[in-house]
Amino acid sequence: MPTLSPLWRSGALALGLFLPGVALAQQPAPAAPPAAAAPTPSPDTVVAKVNGAPITAGDLAVAADDPALSLPGVDEAQKKGLLVDYMVDLKIGAQAAEKAKIGDNPDFVRKLAYFRDKLLLDEYLEREARKAVTPQAERALYDETVKAMKPEEEVHARHILVDNEAEAKKIAARLKGGEDFAKVAAETSKDPGSKAEGGDLGWFTKERMVAPFADAAFKLEAGKISDPIKTQFGWHVIKVEEKRTKPVPSFDEMKEQVEAYLTRKTQQDIITKLRESAKIEKTAAATAAPAAAPKADEKKN
Repeated sequence: MPTLSPLWRSGALALGLFLPGVALAQQPAPAAPPAAAAPTPSPDTVVAKVNGAPITAGDLAVAADDPALSLPGVDEAQKKGLLVDYMVDLKIGAQAAEKAKIGDNPDFVRKLAYFRDKLLLDEYLEREARKAVTPQAERALYDETVKAMKPEEEVHARHILVDNEAEAKKIAARLKGGEDFAKVAAETSKDPGSKAEGGDLGWFTKERMVAPFADAAFKLEAGKISDPIKTQFGWHVIKVEEKRTKPVPSFDEMKEQVEAYLTRKTQQDIITKLRESAKIEKTAAATAAPAAAPKADEKKN
């Protein structure tokens, strides 16, 4: 396994620069018998000390949840070692910053207060959303949504796109004469997105297509070939393969969307209620226009 940079064993440099190389450089190891799972340490278990200051398993868990420290493709043992080293470097840097009195700087104090408030709000909203987003609430929202859905007609069609009407008429005559649509589309269509698929556009609802194309496709009977249709893209010849009423998506298909919607709505409702019950006072400074930046010649003076 490659060694870490001597400049900085881990921390931000290692996690940002070294790890992608590890994933590429590692060779698959021979299969080994599965080892017994190690017991999960208590959050208070000390994993390292820096000048006497402890770093705990709980601290590692917090770091592991940081999206900036995501380590995809790295096995758990290596990930833990890298996070320990990162936390060591973090603690060393924080201790140095304390000695330099960075924490006494008014700007730093304001930033610390801001991020504390933000973390508190995030944790509170997540906790309340977990309470509200229950399986029963998800199912109720799904049932309500499905009930309000109007049946939509869908068409499965193919098309051939060319530059002019004369060429489109020749192609339509060939197709109505019995030539294979997919073969003719591959030879003649100017649409790069569907040409390789024999002109296949898959299933679509009417609003997904431009009006002249959609009108022709939805009027056409399954298995029929259209006369040339003009749109802003050129001239089309269409074949409708099938028609159907768009199927209602299952609960499993919509579960992620349902959960996301309920989470957002719960959090928005919480903020709305908190604002309604809070005493909010804005001073004139809240709406004052920002001061104009000094011009270049003013800076020189």
